[in-house]
Amino acid sequence: MIRVESLEKTYPSRKGHPAVKAVDGISFSVQEGELLGFLGPNGAGKTTTVKMLCGLIKPNSGQIFINGIDLVHRRIPALAEVSAVLEGNRNIYWRLTPRENLEFFAALRGQSPARLRADIDHYLERFNLGEKRDVEARKLSRGMQQKLAIAVALISQSKVVLLDEPTLGLDVQASYEIRQLLTEIVKEQGRTIILTTHDMNVVQDTCQRVIIVNEGKIVADDSVHNLLDLFRVRVYSITIQGQLTPSQRASLLAMEGVVMEEESPDRTSISVRLEDSQILYEVIGILESNHSIIESIDQDQNNFERVFLEIVKGGSQGA
Repeated sequence: MIRVESLEKTYPSRKGHPAVKAVDGISFSVQEGELLGFLGPNGAGKTTTVKMLCGLIKPNSGQIFINGIDLVHRRIPALAEVSAVLEGNRNIYWRLTPRENLEFFAALRGQSPARLRADIDHYLERFNLGEKRDVEARKLSRGMQQKLAIAVALISQSKVVLLDEPTLGLDVQASYEIRQLLTEIVKEQGRTIILTTHDMNVVQDTCQRVIIVNEGKIVADDSVHNLLDLFRVRVYSITIQGQLTPSQRASLLAMEGVVMEEESPDRTSISVRLEDSQILYEVIGILESNHSIIESIDQDQNNFERVFLEIVKGGSQGA
């Protein structure tokens, strides 16, 4: 459904600032019906890439094909296949109601709101907006505004949906509801969805595959499951009573994989990342050397946030 080849974008220098190469020759493809997480730290090039995919920014070089249509040379027919929600909920009109927003944006895409009445009613109910269908969008909660923004993107019937931070600023309940909706939409309608997010829970719960970019280049492209397995290491949190002696502290911090989490007169906590189980025995030996009293030893669960940080730090260049 989406094919990107050798895509590059450089922002020219201005007012004494040097030129910035935001996207540096990336290539990837996305299959029909796939929910892809497109991730990266701030300034990595992900937003620039998404804006090139929806025709807001023109690349310096490279090609983008949407459902086989060349976006650079056949912009209008290619963009007919794409809808986007950028920067949260800014693609809705605040003084229109949810129903009016859906009718208005359907009309902008050349569709008859009258013929889409059943679809509009479906999305209002599906996104739990039925009771608020005639309330101005500016009076809705942030979570409802986000859901309306996604419904507006879906009403166009486009095959590709680009979502930029769809759960930004939402409470736990609203974020969970949107994650559930996205998963169901992909499964039931076969839409192709690319989402950017800093919320790794969203990635782990919804995405089948992720692409991670850093400094304009792709540093990882794999399934969430495979990346979790790749970085599946045991991490233990050890809490002791009181403080460490200077020699204990120096010995522990000299060990690779040991991080000081908390130090206070009453309690000290350290994190131990195990590549080799022998390391844990060495840590316990150091603690016993001064008869430190261990209050607890807990194993941390591996999660995608840890995977993401490992990759961005260079733990899987070119994975």
